[in-house]
Amino acid sequence: MKKNKGQGKPDYIQKRPVVFPEKWQLKILTNVIVTLVVSAIVYYFTLPVFNIHSLDLYFFLGLVVAIYSFVAWINSSAKNPSGDKTFFERQLVSGVTIIGVLVGVVAIGAIASSALFRADSYSKLIDVSSGKFETDIEEVDFSSVPMIDLDSTEMLGDRKIGELEDMISQFSVDDYYTQINYKNKPVRVTPLKYSDIIKWFINKSEGLPAYLIIDMVSQEVEVVRLKEGMKYSTCEYFNRYLIRHLRFNYPTYMFDEPVFEIDENGEPYWVCPRVEKKIGLFGGKDIVGSVLVHAVTGECTYYSVEDTNTKKELQWIDRVYSSNLLIEQYDYFGQYQKGFWNSIIGQRGVKVTTEGYNYLALDDDVYLYTGVTSVTDDQSIVGFVLINQRTKEANYYSIAGAKEISAADSAQGVVQQYNYKATFPLLLNISGEPTYFMALKDKSNLVKQYAMVNVEQYQVVATGNSLVECSKNYADLLREKGIIIDVAPLEEVEEQDKQQVEVSGTIADIKSAVVNGNSIYYIKLAEASIYYSISASDSEMAIILNVGDAVKIMHKPSEKAIVPAKSIELG
Repeated sequence: MKKNKGQGKPDYIQKRPVVFPEKWQLKILTNVIVTLVVSAIVYYFTLPVFNIHSLDLYFFLGLVVAIYSFVAWINSSAKNPSGDKTFFERQLVSGVTIIGVLVGVVAIGAIASSALFRADSYSKLIDVSSGKFETDIEEVDFSSVPMIDLDSTEMLGDRKIGELEDMISQFSVDDYYTQINYKNKPVRVTPLKYSDIIKWFINKSEGLPAYLIIDMVSQEVEVVRLKEGMKYSTCEYFNRYLIRHLRFNYPTYMFDEPVFEIDENGEPYWVCPRVEKKIGLFGGKDIVGSVLVHAVTGECTYYSVEDTNTKKELQWIDRVYSSNLLIEQYDYFGQYQKGFWNSIIGQRGVKVTTEGYNYLALDDDVYLYTGVTSVTDDQSIVGFVLINQRTKEANYYSIAGAKEISAADSAQGVVQQYNYKATFPLLLNISGEPTYFMALKDKSNLVKQYAMVNVEQYQVVATGNSLVECSKNYADLLREKGIIIDVAPLEEVEEQDKQQVEVSGTIADIKSAVVNGNSIYYIKLAEASIYYSISASDSEMAIILNVGDAVKIMHKPSEKAIVPAKSIELG
């Protein structure tokens, strides 16, 4: 049977009409896509953590809603604004509602997590035991007593990098120095950083070539050059930036401030403590583990606090708990033992830490030290606390005496004619006597003298141009007060002080450089391959020396290419 021309197609093969999304559906799709793109960019640079216990998450979600509302307003106003007004208002109301819910959750969570309602929980964030100073703290070993503070360490680090011609124009020293025990010695370690973003572009493929180790006893600075540069640090950009590297690998983990450390083989790592909130939604910050990031490869490994406490291969880690967190937790312990209101009204038994802290090296661990004072007494301490920064083991020692600042003022008063500034006191055990030890520095941060102040009797103040002299003067003062001490540690100091090498010869080469405003002279003797360095402030003789002069140089034993000299004399 023939089909007639013009006859329509049968129903079963007719095309269905194309159904396009309605106008409002296209606008929502556009708004969502633009919002996702902008939010992804914001996330890349702000790096909020996807954890309900983080305030950053709520701020980020509120920002995403605000971005969507702004995009919806732009989109609805582009054409026929009067026709889209009702549609936009409905979206705006939804956005405001979501932000209101977020604000409400944060407000309720903050109140429910506050010490006002959870004081007992805050006081139990740290367990504190009572200790006995004479038995817990070993008698002083002057070979492990840090002689310099952070300011002097930074000065030494800056000087050292100024000596390295291949690095000075490209790199500088990082601002953060970590005090650790390295091969049973108290040292501070710090990586280099790029001098600026241009230097980063030039050197990023090789990475950071070295880190510094500053011996806090001998004050020697070692530059450790790496076979392969460090690619992950806090001075990197984009995906190699340490915080971004952590966030992409652990999007739900909250972290405390990363700390630079080295293991016993000198391998550089970032120790990144993982934080959890233990009280309510936002309160009770504590550490539950750490991520170790290899500074060269970026390899990440997570370890629990139990792992770092018990595993032998992790004992080199010294800084799991930050100083600020430990101070904060101890202050909670001291303030809220008898409830929140007692910390404000009545204040029975309320104790807080003093202003400032220092570190002690005990049993190959680093302990935070700080004095403890009554909240109503600003002039003296009632005791002090030592807290292990790897395990959070805390011991309180009940010893009444002078606050650290008062002791420092006493030491400065003895040498007030020089206008020396005392470092924050370090607590030592000298024959059972709690003693503040501090260095006295001039305006250039150079150590000029040492001071010892008895904690319980802070009018007993001894100073000296050397550690030996200071120790002897302190021993004499204690004897005058009727306190008998064992002088063996002082003899050990003398033996250490004698460990110096004298070399003689004729100057074959002499160079000079200005480092941080100080003139440094580098002297090479004939038939020798090393240079001896000394500043003009330490030896005026260095200024007038010339090639061909016969000299005697005193220095501590060292195998380095540049050896710091103690003194130089014409010989």
